[in-house]
Amino acid sequence: MAPTVPPPGIDIIPLDTVEKVHLAARVLAEVWGGDPGGMPANLLRALAHSGNYAVGVYDGEEMVGASVAFFGDPSSRSMHSHITGVLPGRQARGVGRVIKQHQRDWALSRGVGHITWTFDPLVARNAHFNLRVLGTRATEYLVNHYGPMDDGVNRGDETDRIMVSWALAAPPVPTPGDERVVASVEIPRDIEAMRREAPTDAATWRLRVREQLTGHLADGLVIGGFDDARGYLLVRR
Repeated sequence: MAPTVPPPGIDIIPLDTVEKVHLAARVLAEVWGGDPGGMPANLLRALAHSGNYAVGVYDGEEMVGASVAFFGDPSSRSMHSHITGVLPGRQARGVGRVIKQHQRDWALSRGVGHITWTFDPLVARNAHFNLRVLGTRATEYLVNHYGPMDDGVNRGDETDRIMVSWALAAPPVPTPGDERVVASVEIPRDIEAMRREAPTDAATWRLRVREQLTGHLADGLVIGGFDDARGYLLVRR
């Protein structure tokens, strides 16, 4: 990943005080639609104090985002990025890429070779960022992975997720060429707007994408990349 210059005024700072931890918990609750249980301050404090990745994203003096990751099995030399969020109105400025660059550098300096995380397979902008921009590898489709969640983003929906793995010292996984693509699975361009305006349609998309992706994976295909027009691109192993 090429070095990314933070937007003017943006800094990433460790959550090294109780005050910062509680502020980060409030910021993440706001990002997820008012759920204070998404990342409780006491858990965040424990993760930060025990040496895991826990940072606040500042725009000047104001915390506008936060990111938390924890170490995986020691033998795997991996870290799992559990939650990253930036306040509405402060997104789409390249901040997400800056956070991932910071996370990558932090992990490499501690001997970590891979970072994993999950994302909602229906959110096109996340699929684009994870698979096309960062070049991660999709490793699993997880059906209703977290069970019911009572936040403003996930309430009323099942929590299917795609797990990705980012090999920090390797070149990005390229989007497969047309000659390798065996099948594709389309997703909505803006599932978040659809959930607000047509929740029944959104629920139908959830089941449709789940059925198609799990079916292709069961047939021995793997998710090889993402295309903004066609959706997920399935290839042979």
